[in-house]
Amino acid sequence: MKLVSNCKPKFIPGIAAVTVQSLLHIHQQAQAIPLRSTLPNTQLDNFTAACYRRDLSAAMKALSFMQKHQIWADSVTYSELIKCCLARGAVQEGKLVHKHVFSAGYQPKTFLINTLINMYVKFNLLDEARELFDQMPERNVVSWTTMIAAFSNAGMKDEAMKFLVFMLRNGVRPNMFTYSSVLQACSGLPSLRQIHCNIIKAGLDSDVFVRSALIDNYSMWGELPNALTIFNEMETRDLIVWNSVIGAFAQNSDGDEALNLFKRMKRCGFLADQSTLTSVLRACTGLALLELGRQVHVHVLKYNRDLILSNALLDMYCKCGSMEDARFEFTRMKHKDVISWSTMIIGLAQNGFSHEAIEMFQVMISSDTKPNYITLLGVLFACSHAGLVDKGRSYFQSMEKVFGIKPGREHYGCMVDLLGRAGKLNEAVELIHNMKPEPDAVTWRTLLGACRIHRNMDLAAYAAKRVLDLDPDDAGTYILLSNIYVNTSRWEDAEQVRKIMKDNNVRKEPGCSWIEVDKQIHAFVLRDSSHPNIDEITRKLIQYVQRLRGVGYVPDTSFVLHDVEGEQMEDPLLYHSEKLAIVYGLMALTKGKTVRIRKNLRICGDCHLFAKLLAQMEDRNIVIRDPIRYHHFQGGVCSCGDYW
Repeated sequence: MKLVSNCKPKFIPGIAAVTVQSLLHIHQQAQAIPLRSTLPNTQLDNFTAACYRRDLSAAMKALSFMQKHQIWADSVTYSELIKCCLARGAVQEGKLVHKHVFSAGYQPKTFLINTLINMYVKFNLLDEARELFDQMPERNVVSWTTMIAAFSNAGMKDEAMKFLVFMLRNGVRPNMFTYSSVLQACSGLPSLRQIHCNIIKAGLDSDVFVRSALIDNYSMWGELPNALTIFNEMETRDLIVWNSVIGAFAQNSDGDEALNLFKRMKRCGFLADQSTLTSVLRACTGLALLELGRQVHVHVLKYNRDLILSNALLDMYCKCGSMEDARFEFTRMKHKDVISWSTMIIGLAQNGFSHEAIEMFQVMISSDTKPNYITLLGVLFACSHAGLVDKGRSYFQSMEKVFGIKPGREHYGCMVDLLGRAGKLNEAVELIHNMKPEPDAVTWRTLLGACRIHRNMDLAAYAAKRVLDLDPDDAGTYILLSNIYVNTSRWEDAEQVRKIMKDNNVRKEPGCSWIEVDKQIHAFVLRDSSHPNIDEITRKLIQYVQRLRGVGYVPDTSFVLHDVEGEQMEDPLLYHSEKLAIVYGLMALTKGKTVRIRKNLRICGDCHLFAKLLAQMEDRNIVIRDPIRYHHFQGGVCSCGDYW
């Protein structure tokens, strides 16, 4: 037999490759093992079969034989073995495959190296993936895209952007998957717009995945008009794109547009999936549209819903103030995660069921579900709004020791609120000064609110100054400080605060309340007489006030000049927006139906008393959701226990 010493590795037809060295070895032992032995082919057949049936143990055993005898299979077979390693989480076996395909001078194809890089990425071994990438003699678009996606998903945005630049310099043209990954790495609008320009130049702006990524990114940076423009420019749309744009508006608190897009989607003949319904539920949650949310719930029943959708449904009922529905859905959930428990705990606390919220937290702990940052925030909120000082202090002090969670600003804020409401102002100030995170305007504003309750003028002035140092345009603080001065008859100080506010052109947001009637949203704004029934509403309101006087209602005139983030001080109490919305609800809704109001500012004391007495007189349930909490008025009692 004539042997050629400088020949390249020879592939056995079909699947195997044998090196010159192994041929020499076979030739030297021709008497023991014939050159045309069927043994290598048999092992290769066994190896291939094991790889395709995902028998990792048998495949690795055959691979060991192949490594010993310097036999190689084809790239596709190795890729099947790597898939098997990924499915089993077999990191060490995957590394053995890597070692084998690079042994004895064998050079695997680019396809196989890309598969190995992807394997390391999936195993979260980015250093190994980068090292293998750097060793590649040739890199194609898949090689670059795999690394860019890996860096993007790992939050290494700068590395992802650098790799895009290197990719272009190497003359490799990015594809739709590359840009979809790069878009995730944009750290601001300038880089996003630059990438968008590159996408247009490459002619990939019509790709569904790229457009979805663009919509997601523009919405993430608050550029909703740009996101909608990209969506409207599409000639053809699929459900993925519809879900992207609906989700974008729902997550950015533009529930109206999200619902409009959902209607457009249905008119175009697309059926909602779980992702769509999750976004629509979020839109209903943001707008407190309980009736529409219940209609969406009907669609949800058609699916074997996942945990994300179940949690969205639970959140919708909690934030729409329907705790009966929330409790029912929570008990029906087969699987609950920390989000489920946290949603329910916060929902109960915000709706005035603080003791039940704390009891639920104990049940959660006993179920071996570990609480998170949000869970403990809900627990402290419950303690704060129920006046449970000792219990709240105990939970706060045990956060890091027992649960391993460092208190954040929000947790400190709840404690300041708890101590302030209880009159422990000195302890609240001490806590603020000892905060590890720097106190923000919200923290000082919370202390200022406590000073109002307990009429501590000196501390109020100090807290107000700290708020305005951090947020000079905070109209609520000017008004709150002015009202504190008014309540203590310090008229000159109150007038001085008003003058500063006027000189600095600081204006407060007008009070506004919304109510849903027959699937329509009705808005009531102070000094706005645009509602078609405003005259009838006003007459009815005056009649209610006259009747309520007979059962003990005396308008609290201090709220005409004392505005707790409420209506304009100069306006009569009679025309506060929540009063108008409540009266319209009683007029328009059927007897026995709960009147649900959402308002943008904190409810004032006079309107709170008005709603409480009116609910008793008319035997109706009234629910008012303000930015802080929910007030359930029934039978002359509010769920907050008049402690808000």
